[in-house]
Amino acid sequence: MAQPAARLIAFYLPQYHPIPENDEWWGKGYTEWTNTAKAKPLFKEHYQPHVPADLGFYDLRMPETRAAQAAMAREYGIEAFCYYHYWFAGRRILERPFNEVLASGEPDFPFCLCWANQTWTGVWYGEPNRILIKQTYPGEDDHAAHFESLLPAFRDRRYVKVDGKPVFVIFAPAEIPQQPKTFALWRRMAEAAGLPGLYLIGCAYSHVMNPRKLGLDAAVGTLLPPLRKQNPDGRPTVYYYRNIAPRLVLPPTPEVERYPCVIPNWDNTPRSGVNGLILHDSTPELFAGHLKAALDVVRDKPHERRLVFIKSWNEWAEGNHLEPDLKFGRRYLEAVRQTLDEWVRQP
Repeated sequence: MAQPAARLIAFYLPQYHPIPENDEWWGKGYTEWTNTAKAKPLFKEHYQPHVPADLGFYDLRMPETRAAQAAMAREYGIEAFCYYHYWFAGRRILERPFNEVLASGEPDFPFCLCWANQTWTGVWYGEPNRILIKQTYPGEDDHAAHFESLLPAFRDRRYVKVDGKPVFVIFAPAEIPQQPKTFALWRRMAEAAGLPGLYLIGCAYSHVMNPRKLGLDAAVGTLLPPLRKQNPDGRPTVYYYRNIAPRLVLPPTPEVERYPCVIPNWDNTPRSGVNGLILHDSTPELFAGHLKAALDVVRDKPHERRLVFIKSWNEWAEGNHLEPDLKFGRRYLEAVRQTLDEWVRQP
């Protein structure tokens, strides 16, 4: 089988099943669908709510849903899901969907993990001072325990690798104390467990971040325009997607291994209302141009490192999803497939 043109990896949110913590914080039965479904347009031509089409308002406890997602992603050229993973000093949360994927061996679809290492607050709900779960870093013993909990996933044949090494993404690497020491510990533990090492990628929110200085192998750019501090008309912060998308893909730099991250859309007003950020008027055609620019950045890399991340597969309450909705159907997925096919034919 021919290798795909590039390795597209879509971030994947597991918050589509009820858990006791969300029941306590937000009400019985809360999931990401709660905010998605109640969203309302905040100005003329504001596209809300986003209503899922083919897959419906699914529950990720159902293996049939996870299988359908994987089949759809594969059909349109997505190589893997990057599941958000939560570890709070030994406490796991929202772990059930991935645990079941790992234990069952299904779906037979590649994956990697992204440690979303941030404190959970009520910031997007107008309660920035409300701490739900604090992200702490107790020390080396906790980092070692964290690695041991990840080892079964790293050993799975489906796990995404670069140079034979499992890829592990860290959402906020700069927040981890003594980063080089911590990441060196994980690399030693990986080698002691019989792995060739780890391939560590940090999410970068500035083009000046140098992953090597943190002890990482690479960075993935997830740059968004800033929130405006004051909107006199009481509206959320709004940018036109067509103006912002060209700025989201940074040019390659020889001294830094950086992978682009494309965004089909962004609108987190279902969570945050007027405190939100909107990339307005995205279309599949504009997204296709955004994706092509990202593919061009990785064209000269060895295939193994021709990584392009997508944010995201299913972050519905942030408006960034490839999964079909009632407005566009599968057109964003079709844009992915068509862009890949056209790009690989270019000289």
